[in-house]
Amino acid sequence: MHSFQTFLFKFKAAFVLMLLSPLAFEASSLQAQAPPGAPAIPAAPPAVFQNTIPGDQLAFLNDYAGRTTKDIMKDKRFRSLLKLATPRTTYHYGRDMALFYTSETLLEGAPLPIDIRDGRYVMVGSHSGPYLDGRGFLWIDMREGIALGGVYFHPVNGEPTPTLAIFSRQLKQDSLAMSQLPMAFAEDVGRWTAVARVPEISVRYFIPDNGRKYVLVHDEDYCWHPDNTPAPPQNVCGQMNASAADADMSAAYFMKETLNAANATAWMLEPEQIAWIGVRDRTCGFGPVGFPCRIRIARQRTRVLLGHHP
Repeated sequence: MHSFQTFLFKFKAAFVLMLLSPLAFEASSLQAQAPPGAPAIPAAPPAVFQNTIPGDQLAFLNDYAGRTTKDIMKDKRFRSLLKLATPRTTYHYGRDMALFYTSETLLEGAPLPIDIRDGRYVMVGSHSGPYLDGRGFLWIDMREGIALGGVYFHPVNGEPTPTLAIFSRQLKQDSLAMSQLPMAFAEDVGRWTAVARVPEISVRYFIPDNGRKYVLVHDEDYCWHPDNTPAPPQNVCGQMNASAADADMSAAYFMKETLNAANATAWMLEPEQIAWIGVRDRTCGFGPVGFPCRIRIARQRTRVLLGHHP
């Protein structure tokens, strides 16, 4: 088995010319630090959810408050809801299988208590699956009729790892950042990651109705803090911002090379990025002093890979 780190060291040297072009990044601007608290990428409008689910199809969820995922998985209404929320596509969880079956398999793992917050936000999740450290969830806003699922695991086929894929048949777009999803969703996913012991930062994708897989961009600023509260240590939050930028770049490269296939594996790749990594390391160096530079370069590289203008 090859690892993602292995294929990174097989990139073509010819790729250096493209990476050093003005489109990829302007060397004179790499060392410039963004203003404190500035978003990692420009703000984008909220995601638009289509074909919302009528409230009468969701009311039964209230009966499961305080119970567990194991209980609700026995309810045919919930399985119908899960199927309604899941794009019809083939996903690679250790092997190729329907995304619905992947989600169902993970939800049938070690159950968590079902949380219904503010009388509307429902989180049904698991904290371990049958293999590859998998776990999953389905989140529902009963008032708005919105459903979003998630599957997390550690791939061993050479693709970036670990990985979290968010999915919903109600999404039609193919470009998305975390801040465009409902704030309540982000809050509940944050709680789930803590309880399920999922890393706060990992390679992150989303799968909309078309069944293809795209980068779900980290646009959180981990150095942000409310006014009149202590700032997080810069070496800690700076490293988190740099790790998030690198995760997005890795995800963008992987999906570009695999044509956004939901069942993509590293065996589809012809690796070409070690030259870029070398340029980044020589330009920015290592340690906290280099974090702003590394974040800026990774964000610029990600935008190029996603087809956005610098």
